[in-house]
Amino acid sequence: MAALTLIEEFLNTVDERSFSRHGQIHAGGEQLTSSGELADWLADRDLADPGVELGQADLASAIALRTTLRQSLLGDVDAATAFVDYPLQLAPHRPGGLRITAQSGSRWLNVIVETVAMSVCRGDWSRIKLCAAPDCRWAFHDTSRSGRGRWCDMNVCGNRHKTRTYRERHQQAT
Repeated sequence: MAALTLIEEFLNTVDERSFSRHGQIHAGGEQLTSSGELADWLADRDLADPGVELGQADLASAIALRTTLRQSLLGDVDAATAFVDYPLQLAPHRPGGLRITAQSGSRWLNVIVETVAMSVCRGDWSRIKLCAAPDCRWAFHDTSRSGRGRWCDMNVCGNRHKTRTYRERHQQAT
């Protein structure tokens, strides 16, 4: 699985979308409602440790990290805040190499924290964004050439925004 896809999916375990499309109301929700749901999500991505049961503390850690990462994407908190509880260090990797490692005590949490840290180091983190539509906020990987994408889907959120601003301008002109 591509590193940024994992982060995108993790950030989207909460769905804040609350818009209407083609007459159907999209009501978001929380995907990680229990430690069992978290375990299923991790198992689907080969991040679950065999024989290790997850508890409420694991669920709370996942939600807290996800919330802080989403807030950092919105600019509400400093991105470094997300890592306060997850110290990173350099560890030997391959002959003569180094890698960033997290020591949270949980393999799946280490993978997520390390993936975010590595994406920051590579400069990819700036390509993970939350949709600019206030009734969406879906996390997406901006693959535009300029890296200035604002919408998770130009045909949905971008079009609604442009139509709304067009109508507002048209009303003001009349």
